[in-house]
Amino acid sequence: MTQNNVAQPDYERYGRRGYAEAVFCLGKTVDQVRTIASMWRQRSVDSDEALGAVLFTRASTPQLDAIREELGEVFIDATASLGAWPAEPPASSGGRVVVVCAGTSDLPVAREAALTASFLGRAVTEVVDVGVAGLDRILGHLDTLRSADVIVVVAGMDAALVPVVSGLVSCPIVAVPTSVGYGAAFSGVSALLSMLNSCSPGVGVVNIDNGYGAGHLAAQISAPRSHHA
Repeated sequence: MTQNNVAQPDYERYGRRGYAEAVFCLGKTVDQVRTIASMWRQRSVDSDEALGAVLFTRASTPQLDAIREELGEVFIDATASLGAWPAEPPASSGGRVVVVCAGTSDLPVAREAALTASFLGRAVTEVVDVGVAGLDRILGHLDTLRSADVIVVVAGMDAALVPVVSGLVSCPIVAVPTSVGYGAAFSGVSALLSMLNSCSPGVGVVNIDNGYGAGHLAAQISAPRSHHA
């Protein structure tokens, strides 16, 4: 099998939009992910163009191992099932992103959002396990919340954390429903509908479990004014 039968990486995306393509690994074989990683490595050797940070999202442990074997020094986060190359995020610029996670069960999605924003060049602060069942927990982070230029709120169950946070701050909110919850949560549909019906203005909603999309949007909202990303 030749490389062109596997993928056609968008090497020019960083120059065109200010951030590199992400490789969504779910549904790909280990060999396919290995080949794609090899293609990125070869491009970096053959060209002196800036490629940006390449993210490998929703990657299994065998896929992450293959990425590391091909690219050498790679940032790996097992919680988020994410790899990044180069291993160090770029220097922070633009505004601050705060990622708020309702429960520890939501952490994989929240961490994916936080790492995505970080590797797109934003300063990121994580606030974990502050669901509304203990309202004092989120109220204890008011200074952090109000220091943000954009907040990503990740929640499953009833997703009540979104309007609570939105009502406490003046910045935009990117809401991420997760598939966490019991039967009537319908694998995140309940949280999604709750977020879409939020009575607090300034809330935008991404798809269920889409931490990457949320982190990316937050990074663009908080980008430096002179940067087209």
